[in-house]
Order: sequence, then C-alpha cells, then structure tokens
Amino acid sequence: MDDSKLYRALLKSQKEQPAEPAPGEARAEENFRRERPFAESSRRYPEPPLLKTDNADHRPTVYDSAVSLGMIANPRPWSHAQLRERKIIYPAMPDKRVMDAYREWRIQLRNRADDDGNFTVLYSSLTHQGGSVLTAFNLAAAFAMDAHTSALLVDCDPYHAELKELVSVPMNSGVTDYVADSSLSVKSILYPSGVDRLTVVPAGTQASSAVELFSSVRMRELMEELKRRYSDRCIIVNAPPIRRSTEARILERFADQVVFGVPFGDVTADVVSECVEAVDLQKFSGLVFQE
Repeated sequence: MDDSKLYRALLKSQKEQPAEPAPGEARAEENFRRERPFAESSRRYPEPPLLKTDNADHRPTVYDSAVSLGMIANPRPWSHAQLRERKIIYPAMPDKRVMDAYREWRIQLRNRADDDGNFTVLYSSLTHQGGSVLTAFNLAAAFAMDAHTSALLVDCDPYHAELKELVSVPMNSGVTDYVADSSLSVKSILYPSGVDRLTVVPAGTQASSAVELFSSVRMRELMEELKRRYSDRCIIVNAPPIRRSTEARILERFADQVVFGVPFGDVTADVVSECVEAVDLQKFSGLVFQE
C-alpha cells in the first residue's frame, strides 16, 4: 500500500471514531443518566419590564424568604443558656437526640402536607402532665430553624399559663380577647418569642367562655387571616387536653393535621384509641410519646 492510500485510510478511521469531549465537558451518556445539580441556576430569563411610579422607574423585586423572614422582629432573643434553662431546642444543643427527634417530626409533618405552602398542625396532650405548651413551642421552634420558613404558635389553652415562661417579652391580649373584642387587631395579639422567625399568640384571658369563642365566626376569620399572612409559615395550635375538654374537638376544624402527645405510662392503649377515633382520621398524623 502506498503512502497516499495509507493516509486516506487513517483519515477515514478517525472520522468513524466518536469525538472525545473537551476537558471539563460531560459525555452525552453522562448527561442522560446523571442529574446535574442546580441546573436551573444557569438558566437566563428576560428582564422584567420597568414599572412606572411617582418617584422613579424600578424593577419588581423577587421575594426571597430567607431574607424576608430574617427581618421578623426579635427584640429580646434568648441566649443558649436561657434556652437550656427553659428546655427549648436550638441548633447545636448538647442533647442531639432531642434535636434530631424534633427534626424528624418536622420532616414527617411536611411530607404529609398536601402542597409546599403553609399548613396548620393541632397539638393536644392526652393529659396535662404531658407538657403540652412546651412540646408545641419546641415543634414550632423546629420549623422556625429553617431559614426559608417561619412558624407561628397559637396557644388555645386558656386554662394554663405556661407559655409566658417560654416567651422573652411580656404578653397581654390573646386569642380569646381578640375574638371577644372586635376593636382589637390581629397585630395586637402577635408577639416575638425570643426565637428567630417564631411568633406566638397567647391564649388570652377569657377562659370561662372559651368554648363559645372558639366556635364563633370571628375565630374562623382569625385562623384564616393568620394562615394568609405568610405563605411559608407553619402554624402550630396548642389545644387543651382532648380527654378533659371540648375545645380541642372544636379547634380541630382549623387544622390540616392533628398530633397527640402521650405521656409515657400515664394512659392506656384503650384511651389512646378512643382519642384517635374522636378526630378525623384523615387529619390524624400520629402520636408523640413523652418521657
């Protein structure tokens, strides 16, 4: 074979071989099999049109929950020592098992939610000895740890006043006061808790008429307003013990999910079954056993 024929044969064989990718470029089969992380971040969208205002032209801002929620007022944040003293969970706390338990609880509740928006969880201990307010507060704190989520604890147990020991600012009017007095605004019953991105609403002072107040139209409007305020807010409603009151069954109508606290060794399996059967099973999300 002469040199010209050999040269043409080499050129032909090189054309038939697949081309090697350039350095740093993924192969086609790798692109097909493996998802590239943050693929959406490289996509370019057209600039939004300018909006005319009285002052100047400006572009609409993009809502970033991590930034916006971080601006929720917390004038008197608890220190780690104060949180430990009150048994409130916080990131990097010494007892990792407790922290992980609340994180897992948060994950399970989110997985049961219908969509990515906010949802309401009703928490009720089967007996008052279960520490209902503290558990509900810590659940709300677990949701608030996510920088892209805020949490709201609505205390609807006017018969016990433990919440004031967990909150870093003085509280006055609450849920029952707002429902009973049409002159009060929603803003007047919202208080910073001492935990970032966690707001609380106390139960109020009208304990004697709580059943009627919770059944009213104004109570329904309050819960709807609280849910509309932030699309990325998780609402925890702390209800009185379901075995000893009517309020928990009334408050169930405002909840998307229901969780019961079971003090270890304090109630029988029959009592637990009775309480579970008393609520909508489609809303029932589980039991939390407390030591």
